[in-house]
Amino acid sequence: MNPTLPASEIQDLIHQHTGELSSLQRTERGFSSDLTALVEGEKGGFFVKAVRNRPGGRRDSLTRERQINPFVRPLAPSLRWTAEDDDWVVLGFERVTGRLSDFKPGSPDLPAIAGLLDRIGTLDLPQVARDWPETRWDRFAADAAEAELFRGDSLLHTDINPSNLIVAEQELWAVDWAWPTRGAGFIDPCLFVLQLVAAGHSVRAAESWASNCTAWVKADPRAIDAFAAATLRMYRLFAERKPGTPWLEAMVETAEAWVNYRRVPVQ
Repeated sequence: MNPTLPASEIQDLIHQHTGELSSLQRTERGFSSDLTALVEGEKGGFFVKAVRNRPGGRRDSLTRERQINPFVRPLAPSLRWTAEDDDWVVLGFERVTGRLSDFKPGSPDLPAIAGLLDRIGTLDLPQVARDWPETRWDRFAADAAEAELFRGDSLLHTDINPSNLIVAEQELWAVDWAWPTRGAGFIDPCLFVLQLVAAGHSVRAAESWASNCTAWVKADPRAIDAFAAATLRMYRLFAERKPGTPWLEAMVETAEAWVNYRRVPVQ
């Protein structure tokens, strides 16, 4: 998100959907967007995500989020409208009030988080997602046979972290479906394990929470081992490219703890 970008740039574009605005408040979330904001207007309140209308990753991610929304609505806020001109692409979502989920040990959110991830794992794979195979970990697998273990026909969120699971009064929402893919169902629970360890859980405890997900229970342990190893290789490379980046160094330590617990040799 570009912190210097004036949110007023999108006001004329979204006016037909919001009516006259009474407030427009930028949010800190939304690193994959040029602008995210909570807006209140004559036609109600919305959460908006906007990117510059240029070919490439950010526009593509908003396109995917628009396309997948009808199929994840039981678990995610509804997309109410879209707007586009030569400069901007904007999505307007149902506005939900809540807080970021808490992944720390002892958090009362953990049972609901595990339950939500299991529900994501039961969603049908829509036709549109069949052309979105998950390949981001392939180049970090030991070989093509290991990469093949990441294949599957499950719909994946792929960005499981506290800021993307919002706790409302009577609901837990999975937001920011910016890069959904088709792959092995255990991948989202694996990402949950990583985030739990990063939040202070032992690996044993983190995997115990993941065991509430059917896809984790049904997974071949060799596939989870391969994914853990690929994840460590991935974060090591990213950390080498950006030395001194605290969050990358922390993720390397997290992934190392995971592969050590599973006794997976990683070269």
